[in-house]
Amino acid sequence: MAARFALFVITITLTIRVTVAEIRSTQIRSDSRSTIPFDEFGYTHSGRLNLTVTDISFSNNQKTPISQLGFFLCTLDAWVHVLEQLQEGEIQCPLESNLIKKVFTFDHLQPQAREFTASFSVSDANQFTLAFANCMPNLEVTMNVRSVMYNFNPKSGNLDFLSAGKTALPVIYLLFFMVYVLLGTVWVYTLYRKRLTVYKVHFFMLAVLVLKALDLLSEAEDKSYIKRTGTAHGWDVLFYIFSFLKGITLFTLIVLIGTGWSFVKPYLQDKEKKVLMVVIPLQVVANVAQVVIDETGPFGERSYTWKQVFLLVDIVCCCAVLFPIVWSIKNLREAAKTDGKAAVNLMKLTLFRQYYIIVICYIYFTRVVIYALETITSYRYQWTSVVAAELATLAFYVFTGYNFRPKAHNPYFAIDDEEEEAASEALKLEDEFEL
Repeated sequence: MAARFALFVITITLTIRVTVAEIRSTQIRSDSRSTIPFDEFGYTHSGRLNLTVTDISFSNNQKTPISQLGFFLCTLDAWVHVLEQLQEGEIQCPLESNLIKKVFTFDHLQPQAREFTASFSVSDANQFTLAFANCMPNLEVTMNVRSVMYNFNPKSGNLDFLSAGKTALPVIYLLFFMVYVLLGTVWVYTLYRKRLTVYKVHFFMLAVLVLKALDLLSEAEDKSYIKRTGTAHGWDVLFYIFSFLKGITLFTLIVLIGTGWSFVKPYLQDKEKKVLMVVIPLQVVANVAQVVIDETGPFGERSYTWKQVFLLVDIVCCCAVLFPIVWSIKNLREAAKTDGKAAVNLMKLTLFRQYYIIVICYIYFTRVVIYALETITSYRYQWTSVVAAELATLAFYVFTGYNFRPKAHNPYFAIDDEEEEAASEALKLEDEFEL
């Protein structure tokens, strides 16, 4: 089943039309919106925008240039004031505002021309959004738009196609890749030393580490190519594949550890299998949603819908993986009252409770805190949210590997008979406290 889903998402990824990062091509078809945003980019003091628009046509077949149509750059703060100007009647069109940067207006079109090319220099360091203003009521516009955004480095003479806050990402991803390679090496050595107490779940942990490392490597190469050329050269497809496999194996691992599979019991119950059957398809949907969001850009027609789908699916997956851990905690509490192994069960119970808390903290941090960090952080420091997310993921991997590593005697749980009586009293006190 998992293999079929993997094949499905890989096929979707390979067949989807790929647009390329800061070189973006967009088709506008019979669109009458007053403002059409295209893309955003963090510029330095030596930024540049190259704009090519072809196959221009209008719904009323007007052939003369229209002065109230055009492209412009605007910051988010400036756009708020532009909206205020429109509401107060100070201006009738965003192109009339002195707060925006005009890139090209259609009154500069040559007679009978259906295409144009414009180049615009940006000397103000800020994050700008490229947008199209249509101030002609009920006028539908059709055109193909290709935008190329980059920063020029006067010292090296190189072009940087990554936004100012993302230019350090290739190095960051490569460093984390090296950390995971080291972590994987340590894990392989641990499995070799403790090979007599190794369970299947340990090899699954190794697979998760390998896929995470490959995901980081492909992401580093993807961003590196975009930084130099503006295109991913196929590395984005490879990144999507490893990202999907990494995501699905991580969620599966959390479920398997939560159920105690292989090291506590050699099988999965029906309800635990159902959780996997829910998580795996949802991860397929989440991956497809992420591909569509990335490839259509932040303002694509389908981006908002797919962002909602991704958010919903991600929340459901995060909630679903918690159920097996809760079931294991409940089963351990019941077993502690009947099997006479209070010390062992207390240690198991404590570990699973800790893991439950860590999983919740990891989910909350990577879904809520990181989003908040992206929102409040200046465009120059967008890389900090990536570092924070990767550090949280690394800490989660280390915690999981350390606490569920193979151990001598009883894997995961050291047995100490001298503490049996103390453990029994602790469990009794815990029951009395809950009552």
